[in-house]
Amino acid sequence: MEYETVFVLTYAALFVALLLTGFPIAYVLAGTAMLFAVLGTVLDWLGIWIVDVEVGYIGLTVSRVFGLMSNFSLVAVPMFVYMGAILDSSGIGEDLLGVANRLLRRVPGGLAIAVVAVGTVLAASTGIAAASILMLGAIAIPTLLRKGYHGGLSAGTVCVAGGLGSIIPPSIMLVIMADQMAVSVGDLFVGSLIPGLFLAGLYTLFLLLTGLVRPQLVPTEGRRDDMREPPLTAGEVLRGFGAPMSLIFVVLGSIFMGVASPTEAGGMGAFGALVLSFLKGRLSMETLRQANRQTARTTSVIFAILIGATCFSLLMRGFGGDDVIQSAVLTVSDEAAYIVLFILMVVFLLGFLLDWIEISLILLPLSLPIVTMLDINPVWFTVLVAMTLQTSFITPPVGFSLFYVRDVVPPSVTTLQIYRGIVPYVFIQLLAIAVVFLFPTLVTGLPALIYGR
Repeated sequence: MEYETVFVLTYAALFVALLLTGFPIAYVLAGTAMLFAVLGTVLDWLGIWIVDVEVGYIGLTVSRVFGLMSNFSLVAVPMFVYMGAILDSSGIGEDLLGVANRLLRRVPGGLAIAVVAVGTVLAASTGIAAASILMLGAIAIPTLLRKGYHGGLSAGTVCVAGGLGSIIPPSIMLVIMADQMAVSVGDLFVGSLIPGLFLAGLYTLFLLLTGLVRPQLVPTEGRRDDMREPPLTAGEVLRGFGAPMSLIFVVLGSIFMGVASPTEAGGMGAFGALVLSFLKGRLSMETLRQANRQTARTTSVIFAILIGATCFSLLMRGFGGDDVIQSAVLTVSDEAAYIVLFILMVVFLLGFLLDWIEISLILLPLSLPIVTMLDINPVWFTVLVAMTLQTSFITPPVGFSLFYVRDVVPPSVTTLQIYRGIVPYVFIQLLAIAVVFLFPTLVTGLPALIYGR
């Protein structure tokens, strides 16, 4: 084994060992990089060329970190986080669920389908999967259980409906991934729209079939009160869906039509969320304080990890990590399709151990040279990675999204029930990934149609 390979493996092993101590991931990334930077510098001074260390990468780290913090595209992150924080306190989720439930009350599994519909709208409004899951769980699970829905099915539905925030724009995860894969945020937003809506459609079809084939899981007896309510008027539907849909149009429409960049659209979305909250009478100083605090905390964590990951990946390249990883991956196959499948499998397994931001900031920069060399469409590849991460996060027993759901379901719903309820959705996710893998036009077609590329 070559010295470069040993050095890179030691670098990765130290990172994993420090990670298992429970230390914050941002400090682990930066600390590992600093330790090996010192080691590389000492080896260079001593003239010990055990490994061909590019010491220039160490000095480059400082300029890269400053460049990261001045990246205009990443300004969209706090904008979308703030928009989601304001919407969380505006009561928009409760209003949406109430209207959607009454619209679908005569449909088998209608309440669960309403949860998927609300999750889709919230995903397109907030861009944060964890926030959507917690918000949906708090308002939907008590209603689902009260209407007699199966506990596991209820938890699983909330988990995947909230998780759509990972793949449907304006996803924060997609903003970070676009930066790491050197693609336009707008292209990635447009490319992920059809796969995200396709997933929502598959969830809806599954729930509809469940209502027809196994009605005991989604009983209609518990919905008699809903049946007795008068039909919705056009005004009620407009009040329920009009506000969030107008916000979605402002944010996504301005991006898709080329009127505004994602960062500018995020600013408009944050302002629009403030206006909606004010019109609903929910805007107060306490609401603003909570939203400011949540935005500052979330953004600080994201950018701290960004800085640590930038140092980590840059030093990895300095030690020849790109060449080592590229050689290892190319030993799997010389076919691009098999290499993509191999990377997706690695992403799926890493999703059990790391959150999306660590995987995005460590694995994607290392995958970029391979994607470029094999002439793989980076937007298609990134959407597949996002869908794979979304699947990993709902897969028992250690999917991160399952822990969010566990926090909001009552003790009467056991963890085993949650696992059983999520399994059908895991297979739905795998089916969707297979379809997008086999038909890349689902991702690349819309950007080509809108932007001509």
